[in-house]
Order: sequence, then C-alpha cells, then structure tokens
Amino acid sequence: MTSPPLSIKARQQEGVLELEWSHGTYRLPFRFVRGRCPCASCVSETTGIRVVDVEDVPSEIAPTSMQFTGNYAIKIAWNDGHDTGLFTWENLELLGKEFEAAAN
Repeated sequence: MTSPPLSIKARQQEGVLELEWSHGTYRLPFRFVRGRCPCASCVSETTGIRVVDVEDVPSEIAPTSMQFTGNYAIKIAWNDGHDTGLFTWENLELLGKEFEAAAN
C-alpha cells in the first residue's frame, strides 16, 4: 500500500496538482488528472474501458475542492461539475509515473 503524500497542492496559476512524497514530487496537469478519473462514470464498470479521456476534458478544467477520504485517497470536485472520483495514493503515484514516462 502506498503511503500518503507529504504534501498535496492544487497550483491554480500553473494548472497542476503537485504531489510530494519522500521519494519525489509529481506535477500533474489538472486536465491529465481529470482525464484519468477512476470513477464508474469515466471508466465502464462492466468492460473496464475508459469512457472519458484527457482529450475529452476542457483545457480550463480546475479543482473547486479536494477532501481526504480516510487515509487512502482524495476526492476532487472539478469546475465541470464532476466530483465522483476517488484518487487513491497508489493511483496518484501511478498517474505521476505515467505522466513522467509520456513526457520523456
């Protein structure tokens, strides 16, 4: 199980979610995070196929609020009205690695 980040910041001016762990920091664009939402509205529960992807998300997307869910995830509400995704620490770390790999 992945430990919680040491710091989570929504950098509104830069349009990134900054996640800091003891082993490193990920800076994920809001659009990327919203486009990787793991909820049943964004990923089909029956097929596992992603229904909403990064290209479907408006470029001006931004979080309106973030709240902890236990000690394992955050729930992000977005300015497009979407608020059902729970982003676990493990999921966020995998997103960080995916984004870094795609950028290189």
